[in-house]
Amino acid sequence: MAQIRVSDLTFSYDGSSDTVLENVSFNIDSDWKLGMIGRNGKGKTTLLNLLLGRYEYKGSISAGTGFDYFPYEISPEQLKNTADELAVFWKPHAESWQILMQINQIGLDPELMYRPFGTLSHGERTQVMLAVLFAGENEFLLIDEPTNHLDTDARRAVKRYLNSKKGFILVSHDRDLLDAVCDHVLVLNRKTVEVQAGNFTSWWENKEKSDAFAKAENEKHLKEIGKLKAAADRVGRWADKSEGSKIGFDPVKEHDRYMDTRAYIGSKTKKMQTRVKAFEKRIDREIEEKEGLLQDIETVNDLKLMPMRYHKEVLVEARDLSLRYEGADRELFTGMRFRIKRGDRLFLAGENGCGKSSIIKAILQKLADGGMNTPAMRQSFVGNGFTDTGSGPVIGGTLDVSSGLVISYINQDTSFLSGSLQDFCEKHGLQYSVFLAILRQLDFGRAQFVKDMEDFSEGQKKKVLIAASLLTPAHLYIWDEPLNYIDVFSRMQIEKLILEFEPTMLLVEHDERFREKVATGIVSF
Repeated sequence: MAQIRVSDLTFSYDGSSDTVLENVSFNIDSDWKLGMIGRNGKGKTTLLNLLLGRYEYKGSISAGTGFDYFPYEISPEQLKNTADELAVFWKPHAESWQILMQINQIGLDPELMYRPFGTLSHGERTQVMLAVLFAGENEFLLIDEPTNHLDTDARRAVKRYLNSKKGFILVSHDRDLLDAVCDHVLVLNRKTVEVQAGNFTSWWENKEKSDAFAKAENEKHLKEIGKLKAAADRVGRWADKSEGSKIGFDPVKEHDRYMDTRAYIGSKTKKMQTRVKAFEKRIDREIEEKEGLLQDIETVNDLKLMPMRYHKEVLVEARDLSLRYEGADRELFTGMRFRIKRGDRLFLAGENGCGKSSIIKAILQKLADGGMNTPAMRQSFVGNGFTDTGSGPVIGGTLDVSSGLVISYINQDTSFLSGSLQDFCEKHGLQYSVFLAILRQLDFGRAQFVKDMEDFSEGQKKKVLIAASLLTPAHLYIWDEPLNYIDVFSRMQIEKLILEFEPTMLLVEHDERFREKVATGIVSF
């Protein structure tokens, strides 16, 4: 076991005025199963890259161990190589038998190591990379969001595998995964960094108690400061009045006063002024004790949604539905039956490639082909990465989409986002100021507003699509993997929104805890 010590670490990217990490200090052990938690943009991936020595920084990082990082970089040309060939570059000091041992532990067929990497599914690629990652020795492993784009079965395989390992940092927004595999958490708060024993749930319970205590202490200090200020003001006015009465008096009206009472009044005034100074010192002390109490409070703002009410109960109905693509030798599935009724939140569940996103494409294509959507809706679909060029699936059986249905759509792909936020709003007919306000509620930094969307992180791009969908009144909200890269706090914020406003939704999302909280029904493939 080795200690990894980070002291006064400060970092900002060249050409940026934003300090990503400032005076960060912590110590961790190299045999911990450490989960890293923090908002989008707090510097989680940056911290991993700093541990790897990829950037210059201020402060110090000392470690008695080496590091390796997931995911491995792979070029389009390398997709033609087998995983066995790529492992030579990824992990040059690992033997083939060591990798095959890990392949066996994770539950994969060893034959996958000898197939072109580009032919593997997302889940298979992730599991192969993790097997190679853990094939080394005397390393502390840095694992960055391994479950994005993975279906439920692949997530469970990754969870089982990581639960059997130790000696890693796991960056993830999946609460179920963090609870299952971590014995410590490293939390990048708003102003501070903390390390705690336990998993996400134990940390969250401690945070709620700590936040409640900080808020109560803050209220107590505010009340005390208010009382002290009132007392200081009252005594100060008495002192001013007393000081003003030292010189000059009416002997008829004030027959009990003499010239030598001036010294008495002066002494009395001095005591009052001393009391005022004592009040001011106590006020300063109370303010000092109050400072920092709320610096790490996560103020999750309530989001709003404007769902439209459709006049019919059933919005979409599939009967004996089958889908296939032109040129494919078989259907994706056959005999699918489901209904989306008003108020339903229906989740499509199944392994990657089974046809979940194809159902969404078929529904959108049905609207586009039938001319049921308005020009603005068509532009919204195209602007969100949907194309109505006939490239959608061929529909067999019956898929009824109600006439005049207004849909708000989030694509799982964000690669089409480019240009400024203002251009994005003009293209989609969104009110720019309101759109920015929603992004702020999703903890989107103001400094990001002036950047090109191509420079956003994946989490920030997802928040752009979510904000646009929330601002679009619709009968049906279709969200295809909306939570990839989205931080834990925003996920809970979106859960609360959905439960409060009860929109009609069709979703593909593999976050099991999110699905448990908001789903009214599941269509399993």
